[in-house]
Amino acid sequence: MDSFDILWLQGASCGGCTMAALDGGHSGWFAELKRFGIDLLWHPSVSEATAEEAVAIFERIASGEQKLGALVLEGAVLRGPNGSGRFNMLGGTGRSMLHWVTALAPRADYVVAAGSCAAFGGVPMAGGNPTDASGLQYAAAEPGGVLGTAFRSRAGLPVINIAGCAPHPGWISETLAALALGGVDTAALDAFGRPRFFADHLAHHGCARNEYYEFKASAEELSQQGCLMEHLGCKATQAVGDCNQRGWNGSGSCTSGGYACIACTSPGFESSQGFMETAKLAGIPVGLPLDMPKAWFVALAALSKSATPKRVRANAAADHIVVPPRSDPGRRP
Repeated sequence: MDSFDILWLQGASCGGCTMAALDGGHSGWFAELKRFGIDLLWHPSVSEATAEEAVAIFERIASGEQKLGALVLEGAVLRGPNGSGRFNMLGGTGRSMLHWVTALAPRADYVVAAGSCAAFGGVPMAGGNPTDASGLQYAAAEPGGVLGTAFRSRAGLPVINIAGCAPHPGWISETLAALALGGVDTAALDAFGRPRFFADHLAHHGCARNEYYEFKASAEELSQQGCLMEHLGCKATQAVGDCNQRGWNGSGSCTSGGYACIACTSPGFESSQGFMETAKLAGIPVGLPLDMPKAWFVALAALSKSATPKRVRANAAADHIVVPPRSDPGRRP
């Protein structure tokens, strides 16, 4: 079987997506790639090839001499100043990351954005965006980006956006494996180009705080056990991802670690006003569950709060279980 070659580039990035990828698989990321016949041609952080050797790889791909299964970009593309891309030069090449992305993307069977910066612009695009940072095919939620709305890879697909800051290691490995096996088509992607195997879920699904959510028993401080949506900015009911169904590093997630979901898989998440405070209008959270009409939510919230067990209300405002459930009546105490 022919190997599936990938080239991984880093634009304006913190390196967190690479760190996430390296945590993938029980035997490590490299064993995981090998298992699916994936050859990592070059990666700026892990490859031995440097200088002329690396440039030679880029030039062979750009000329069509070497086949490329997937071009993977981590980090935003800086288009400034004045469209030159010179805010982000690829060391040793004398050319910008903008140049290499636009030169190599048309040569790849698939183009993959690893993380929300590469997908939507992410953190480098926040604020006034003086560097003119952008994602590959989106600038926040606006289609276009660096490659334009009409771009399609050699396999006929738009950019595949493994969104997240950083993405779950499994999202990265499983997407690359699916590409290597030829198992990705347009039906496998959502409206923002995110693989549906994780984007058809909400971060809310599987949250350990769901009992508190159901009764609208809310925490008022991060150290407390209650639901983080009402007061502390949690967007898990609005954010795509199976984060709470598969643990990070085997066990963790943002909400299980006591921190609110910031919807990092969503375009424009970096521009949210106050990550630890819920925006409200007339006392009602502005951000409500994606598939629930506001009137229904208000009515159900009032009903749920009136039916909240004392145990749940007490535990929600504590940093540990202060009132345990009653003993099962069918068992001896």
